[in-house]
Amino acid sequence: MSHPIPARVAALREAMVKHGVAACLVPTADPHLSEYLPAHWQAREWLSGFTGSAGILLVTATDAGLWTDSRYFSQAEQQLAGSGIALMKQRVAHAPEHLTWLQQHMHQGDVVAVAGDSVSVATQRQIERLLDAVGAKLRVDLDLPGIIWPERPALPKAPVVEHPLAYAGTPRAEKFNKLRSALRKQHATHHLVSSLDDIAWLTNLRGSDVECNPVFLAHLLIETAGHATLFVDRAKLSDTLVAALAGDGIRIANYATLGTVLGELGANDTLLFDPGRVVGSVLETVGASAKRIEGANPSTAFKACKSTTELSHIREVMRRDGVALVRAFRRLEERLAAGMTQTELDVDTLLREERSAQPNFVGESFSTIAGYMENGALPHYRATQESHNTLQRHGLLLVDSGGQYLGGTTDITRVLALGPTTAEQRRDATLVMKGMIALSRARFPKGASGPQLDALARAPLWASGMDYGHGTGHGVGYFLNVHEGPHGIRPPISGGALVALEPGMISSIEPGLYKPARHGIRHENLAVVVEAEQSEFGEFYAFETLTLCPFDRRALEPGLLNPEERAWLDDYHASVRAALAPLLEDADLAWLEKHCAPL
Repeated sequence: MSHPIPARVAALREAMVKHGVAACLVPTADPHLSEYLPAHWQAREWLSGFTGSAGILLVTATDAGLWTDSRYFSQAEQQLAGSGIALMKQRVAHAPEHLTWLQQHMHQGDVVAVAGDSVSVATQRQIERLLDAVGAKLRVDLDLPGIIWPERPALPKAPVVEHPLAYAGTPRAEKFNKLRSALRKQHATHHLVSSLDDIAWLTNLRGSDVECNPVFLAHLLIETAGHATLFVDRAKLSDTLVAALAGDGIRIANYATLGTVLGELGANDTLLFDPGRVVGSVLETVGASAKRIEGANPSTAFKACKSTTELSHIREVMRRDGVALVRAFRRLEERLAAGMTQTELDVDTLLREERSAQPNFVGESFSTIAGYMENGALPHYRATQESHNTLQRHGLLLVDSGGQYLGGTTDITRVLALGPTTAEQRRDATLVMKGMIALSRARFPKGASGPQLDALARAPLWASGMDYGHGTGHGVGYFLNVHEGPHGIRPPISGGALVALEPGMISSIEPGLYKPARHGIRHENLAVVVEAEQSEFGEFYAFETLTLCPFDRRALEPGLLNPEERAWLDDYHASVRAALAPLLEDADLAWLEKHCAPL
């Protein structure tokens, strides 16, 4: 069978010629600028064959390139082979980013096309500025991939349901009151929210339109002085739910009618919107005489700081998730010891079985990454039926997985020693552990941001001339997206916003180390920012570790840990044992006791 991708790119080029377009930009995006997309908007994947969650395709008459970051270099190399599309590496010294490359290759009078529902207002402006400098123009009214995509999947139809108040904790009326008081301070009469996790959180609703993310396709328009309108497919909501929403002042309108309603805004209206979270095609529908205020969605900051109710549910979810992991890892060890053939795919199945047996489990929070030996060196590896490793009784297995529960979202990585390990493997795993402990133990002043703390996790690796190419921590939602803003722990970016870490914010702590074709290490817990102390120098915060599951100490070199690091690990294991032991028995309890014993 011939490779389908060259034919698709050729069809795109034909459409470009027909419409007088010199370059076509295909981002990984939908009208809500989600990280993970419904199939209807996976045009970049369909056109390129690359299945990673981050990437931008750029096609001209003679060139085709796919830009992605270091998490996906190996995967993209394999998937783009034979496609005629070149892998272009993002954030690599001396390699041009996609917009720089575009600007260098466009000339006076050239037209660049990008679908207006796949690019934020902020990005659209940036592209227009760069093209303007060389006399080229941007068209956002042409969805060329959509024109040539013969069997484009329909929009998802999954039902929207109420997130029970016992778990949501705060009634939606209270959330909307808090939001409206923020809008009044900014003198906004209307506020448009297009980001799906903000909408789900504000309305206390959940859906399943996006794989692993319990969200639903919708826009939300809030009037500061009156109602709110939820633009959603009415067929997804029960009559009971529609009535409950109406009782809280939320009307339902058809998903496709947002532009019409925005077009009715006039000179007496002032619309607050986030230019980084609203697409250009939506903003273009706003009435010309309406005033506009640009700023972050207030709800993004609200939902980042978890309430005491949310945190109490999350702590219980961590116990249940820890129990599932202990049982899965114990079963895996027993199967290998009994000489049963086990693959990376079996690890995924074991985790799903054990999580599914826990109360209030809804689904996975992302596709499990189970990478044995060299596959562990691919940060976003995914085993498939066609390509996976069989586990052996030696070396390292990296397992990164997570669950969605009514009471919270989990994300955890553990590195398991399946038998004898090399001195290099143990040293690498221990250096990453030293970084994890350093960040987990950090105290920091009020106002400090993730980029200020990132180096704590890297310092032990830097001291040995090593590093990793991804961020150290991302925010995590509450029975919502596993990746959540506005905060994050990553190296500083020139011009990037520094979001202060505040009590109630949950972040992953996940340093790593990847040696291509050899092995990969990543240790990951979730932690919540808590108040630590008040001194003459002000307020100080710390991290409380939430995740409850032993680390495999057989993968470590304890002699490389200093007394404080050893004490932290022993204390952590004592707390894991205390939390999980009451929920385990027999072989599972014995496994826990063994893995939580002091170093």
